[in-house]
Amino acid sequence: MKIGLEIHTQLSTKSKVFCSCPTAVSEEPNTNVCETCLGLPGSKPVLNKEALNQSIKVALALNCSIAKETFFSRKNYFYPDLSKNFQITQYEIPIGQRGEFERIKIKRIHLEEDPGALIHKGSTCLIDYNRSGIPLIEIVTEPDFKSPNEVRLFLRKLITMLGYLNVYSRKNEATMKADANISTTGAKVEIKNITGLREIERALEYEAGIQEKEPSKKQETKRWDSESQKTTIMRTKETEDDYGYIMDSDLPKFEISKELISQLKSEIPELGLEKTSRFQKQYKLKKEDSEILASEKKLAELFEEVAKKINPELAAKWLIRDLQKIIHYNKTTINEVNLDARYVIELLDLFEKNKITDKTVKDLLIELIKKPFSPKEYVKKHNLEIVSGNLIDNMCKEVVKENLNAVEDYKKGNEKSIHFLTGQVMRKSKGTANPKEVEKILKNLIK
Repeated sequence: MKIGLEIHTQLSTKSKVFCSCPTAVSEEPNTNVCETCLGLPGSKPVLNKEALNQSIKVALALNCSIAKETFFSRKNYFYPDLSKNFQITQYEIPIGQRGEFERIKIKRIHLEEDPGALIHKGSTCLIDYNRSGIPLIEIVTEPDFKSPNEVRLFLRKLITMLGYLNVYSRKNEATMKADANISTTGAKVEIKNITGLREIERALEYEAGIQEKEPSKKQETKRWDSESQKTTIMRTKETEDDYGYIMDSDLPKFEISKELISQLKSEIPELGLEKTSRFQKQYKLKKEDSEILASEKKLAELFEEVAKKINPELAAKWLIRDLQKIIHYNKTTINEVNLDARYVIELLDLFEKNKITDKTVKDLLIELIKKPFSPKEYVKKHNLEIVSGNLIDNMCKEVVKENLNAVEDYKKGNEKSIHFLTGQVMRKSKGTANPKEVEKILKNLIK
């Protein structure tokens, strides 16, 4: 099996690539538009410098050779999503070539404009040009992937890298798409415009199954239907010549100087793969834990801040296991929550000093992702510190008297009964007792 990708992702600039229209999402169709992104007669494109710089940064991070000079071409095709009937893109000389990322060779990376969006409503097709002209980079890999799962893992790490560079736009569901080329024993098949990592994997798995049963005899272009989970033929494959590329006469050639490359290189931060390796060495964390922490820039920064005051293994455990679970449950992301590292440190410090239970930490973490507050003051105000001594002894005695059947079951060898009794004590203490201490006291009482 050979799989190659053409990955499209929007950049995080404030304005479009060839005009000053904002890239911010607008609920009203066709409002973030002007003569240039609509391709009206007489309009002239002007290159967004920040879009060029972001593209070069990505090319550098993918270990590509940077072109000394580049220019833009017109890719001609007649389709309603581009009203001028051509797309401004790069063909002859892309910004970067011959790179490598995660042992996958990168053929090229170039900058272009995103087309508009087609909105299908029943038998009617509407067009929203708000997206038309948003800066888009296309990353083309060699057919080095051997399985759909390998593709998904690669894209996950690529998204992480783009996030560290602050160039990855997450404004809507169309910010990353891929065209996937796959061949098993027959001719190559291209699956167009698949959105989402899991959908890309599913589309490739389905097409691989089709090709194993009946190898394709000619190059074809297919579409992926996420509802039916099937690919369907769109057309036989075009060649690049079919697009009639011609240099865009409205845009000049652009020189990419050594000074600019040097400056942009210096702005590239420590990336996710490098952080993963450092976390293993510096904090003695497992590789899997290091990868999860480094998978999001904000999560990695939070961990490092907390690890200055809290045992790194303890900090990693809470941030990976419980914080991530809470965030996913609330259908949000680490980038969308306002979590103050000072209060996370304060909370875990209370736990590390055995002043609060696991349950209290979990409960307060849930509240901390909603709004900032001092866990220390909250625990004091609501009497949430761990209780012990005579108070716990008395609670354990009460539970034993109230649950004689469970006590007898435990004496007969049913270990689950002791967990039930411990739970009853925890309920009486409102979660402020130490479960291990409670279990120990109960066992002594029953003996």
